[in-house]
Amino acid sequence: MAPANSKAVATDFLSFVNASPTPFHAVKSVKERLSAVGFQEVKEKQSWSSICAPGGKYYLTRNGSTIVAFTIGKKWKPGNPISMIGAHTDSPCLRIKPVSKKQGDGFLQVGVETYGGGLWHTWFDRDLGIAGRVMVRGPDGNVAQKLVHIDKPILRIPTLAIHLDRQETFSFNKETQLFPIAGLVAAELKRQDEKKGQVANDGGKEEQTKPFTPLKALTTRHHPRIVEIIASEAGVAPEDVVDFEVVLYDTQKACLGGLNEEFIFSARLDNLNSTYCATQGLIQSVEETSALDDESSIRLIACFDHEEIGSMTAQGAFSTMLPAIIRRLSVLPSSSFVDDRSEQSYDHADETDTSTAYEQTLSSSFLLSADMAHSVNPNYGAKYESDHRPEMNQGPVIKINANARYATNSPGLVLIQEVARQASKVFDSDAEGVPLQLFVVRNDSSCGSTIGPMLSAHLGARTLDLGNPQLSMHSCRETGGADDVHHAIRLFSSFFQHYSRLEKTILVD
Repeated sequence: MAPANSKAVATDFLSFVNASPTPFHAVKSVKERLSAVGFQEVKEKQSWSSICAPGGKYYLTRNGSTIVAFTIGKKWKPGNPISMIGAHTDSPCLRIKPVSKKQGDGFLQVGVETYGGGLWHTWFDRDLGIAGRVMVRGPDGNVAQKLVHIDKPILRIPTLAIHLDRQETFSFNKETQLFPIAGLVAAELKRQDEKKGQVANDGGKEEQTKPFTPLKALTTRHHPRIVEIIASEAGVAPEDVVDFEVVLYDTQKACLGGLNEEFIFSARLDNLNSTYCATQGLIQSVEETSALDDESSIRLIACFDHEEIGSMTAQGAFSTMLPAIIRRLSVLPSSSFVDDRSEQSYDHADETDTSTAYEQTLSSSFLLSADMAHSVNPNYGAKYESDHRPEMNQGPVIKINANARYATNSPGLVLIQEVARQASKVFDSDAEGVPLQLFVVRNDSSCGSTIGPMLSAHLGARTLDLGNPQLSMHSCRETGGADDVHHAIRLFSSFFQHYSRLEKTILVD
């Protein structure tokens, strides 16, 4: 039976995903949760030697779309292990093109570009809003980012009536038939005429000569009304908007569904579900004031952007970001940490020598690559391997692939089972441990991948791939299990709390 508060946890996730229509907003949501429980922001451009200290809780961001958070055990020293959870903040979506102004047959249309491998037919006939990052020039001449979240339907991609095209399978051209409509040309012309009348009444102030711009003005590249809406949401004048990165999203709120509210119906489950669970797992692992007193490890989560397009960016998982952070932590001055060698669990021949601390840390660290998994679909049962058919609300799914599309191996399976078993002692002595499931793709089917294999190769750290089961992955609207949110948080919190002890009991060189 699921814990009594699993529905409350699922409802809290709904608030998180509804507030996070883009990776920028997801990072903002994570930051707010971390800051509320005492995590301190640090910057990559800073020196951390005088900032990071035993018992401290910190986070940093890159590009506003990737976030890494970590806590330092009071008994941690350079060379000791780091327990890590990796996830990603991005999801397949439609992004407004740099030049998006289009119209046809009396309609205003918006040019969009596909991001990632979405099920694009699911974006038709949805009520779409826009959200993203806007670069704004301030009164001092500096340009800073502001986030915008237009929480109302202003765009829609219309399907063709069945009477006009009775095709057996719905198909379309992504370049010519995926344009959202934003309004009617006649209505926009009327609005602009009214605006010109207001300007004339004000003495024609807007008729002044405009400054030179290397690129065409935003109101030339995009429909002026869209620029105005974005500027209004950012709290600035349209002429102060230098540029923006804006995507479309489904304005229908995430909600609980099913006869007994056992489902989550939501956009962006892949992978904001894992981002949320990783964040809450880290937070819950340090809720007690004494949580880090006997901790000899660092607990870390890394939520990357751009997983859906290969991670090969400065803020992607294949960047140098995580290795650089681990390296910086591994060489923090030893004088910053406790000097009771008798209590240390790891052998250091020379406590002042940090020349190999980075390599020592990676050799004993572990990464959980958390990305959503496939639930069995009852309408397509033949697509699943007969002995590996994950079910919703039955716990996180461990993903295994002989061709290393996932990074799971047997030592990791031993570890995660013990972590799941120990979860009962973390939360409630009367509660059961966290149930786990196994997934292997059919030999005659293609297999997706995650950040797990690339980070495993990049770091040399032991890694396991897992995630909560879901249906309709990469759809505009996905389906997950309400209880699985609580299962994953309990598992991740247990992982952080028990890894230092368990790592020494699984002997693999």
